[in-house]
Amino acid sequence: MNATATMVSARPQRMRALEQANQARFARAELKRRVAQGEIEVAEVILTRPWEAERMAMADLLTSQRHWGHTRVRKFLASVAMSEHKTIGSMTERQRQAVAATLTIAQASVATSQQDQFLMGNYVGVKANVGSRGLG
Repeated sequence: MNATATMVSARPQRMRALEQANQARFARAELKRRVAQGEIEVAEVILTRPWEAERMAMADLLTSQRHWGHTRVRKFLASVAMSEHKTIGSMTERQRQAVAATLTIAQASVATSQQDQFLMGNYVGVKANVGSRGLG
């Protein structure tokens, strides 16, 4: 009788655990989607530490950004001396502040670099068009 009673009570507990795990996965996926679409910055997620990000690895959060692949993530994490598997929830306040500041600086320099490339690209494009028409 004890074995049967244990089996019956274990099923609902497993189902609740499965539901909670699914909710957490869906919430993390939604957070990653918001990061990818630029609705929220990774630095903000690191600093505010929402519940869905507590158990998320740094590498997963960083790769959810546009133009951040595994190589860029590895280089960034090496520059701040942090493992790819470090979770947001296990970071100290000092680590969160340092990573967020470094990320903000890195993103600002990338934005400036992209703007410079765009401006140079337009200049090169105009020069190439003039040359191809035989006007130059």
